[in-house]
Amino acid sequence: MKIDTLFIDQAIQKDFEIEYVISRINANPQRIENAKIVYDFINEADDPILKAKKTLYITKNKGAVVKECPGTSYYTCCDYTILHTGTFCTMDCSYCILQAYFHPPVLQYFAGLEILGTALEKNFCQNKIFRIGTGEYTDSLIWEKISLQPKFLVETFAKQNNCLLELKTKTTNIESLLPLDHNGKTVIAWSVNTPDIIGSQERGTASLKARLEAARRVESKGYKLAFHFDPMVIYPGCENEYKKVIKKIFEHVSSENIVWISIGTFRFMPKLKQIIEKRFKNSTIPYGEFILGLDNKMRYFKPLRIKLYKQIISCIKEYAPNLLMYFCMEDQEVWEKSMGFFPKKEGELGHLLDKSAAAHCHLNSNFL
Repeated sequence: MKIDTLFIDQAIQKDFEIEYVISRINANPQRIENAKIVYDFINEADDPILKAKKTLYITKNKGAVVKECPGTSYYTCCDYTILHTGTFCTMDCSYCILQAYFHPPVLQYFAGLEILGTALEKNFCQNKIFRIGTGEYTDSLIWEKISLQPKFLVETFAKQNNCLLELKTKTTNIESLLPLDHNGKTVIAWSVNTPDIIGSQERGTASLKARLEAARRVESKGYKLAFHFDPMVIYPGCENEYKKVIKKIFEHVSSENIVWISIGTFRFMPKLKQIIEKRFKNSTIPYGEFILGLDNKMRYFKPLRIKLYKQIISCIKEYAPNLLMYFCMEDQEVWEKSMGFFPKKEGELGHLLDKSAAAHCHLNSNFL
């Protein structure tokens, strides 16, 4: 993590957590009373998004710490639960929706491990399985090199029996997690793509080879795994390139230790196109065959999505016939034509994922 400027909310008390973060960042901490100082500092740059990736703001979370994934109307949701630990990312993917989501984008680290612990206790004491992830508004493991937060979460989840923690990343930041007694309650997940897309659209991320080597290392320490083919980009020859990625995954890790694989194609808010055109001048990904979806996002023409999905699903099944796969935000027709079934009832997809979580991560199956 290359941070040039470090701002700290004046209200944040200096404690071991904050001292730890400061000690690992080569920038003088600046105490500020108003977040507007951060916003103005970022907005004055020619490329505010790039500036934001090098500017860290340590503050308190002003909103909900744990909340349900909002999902998208008309498309099937997996009933995920979000643990809000920070915002934005130090890596620079052309397609990242966070570029258009935050105004302006701010790389925030939410201080207060005890705040996270207290919020999670409300989930830990329920007779229900929760799949909880920190990768909705940030990469789960960009903090691993500078913060005690990932270690704290793994150890906290290890002590309960009804919640799974998913840490989703494009990094190889796993060193502090390897020696932990995780008690099978943490899934470490990698977003994966073809080397072409990683090289041209995912600046600052780990290579596919490095991600899969990291997956092999955490698997050797008993962690369960997940992989997310999202967003898949349609380009000439992509089908064979994605099949090569699948082959490499199963060469590195055992299918028995993969809890699920999610699949989704590139989709974006219309205003993201201008951002990509400005910041990634050589990128061609906004110029595919897109139509406006029911959620007001641009999506590949449905027959193109289905054609790619069918090939990818068939390939995965050759290696792991019983592995749970699911779509992130697709409709009934895509499910039926690609997967051969559709989770029709409300909450049915979530229940399928809960069952897989319980089976792989030693959660209390009585809660299903």
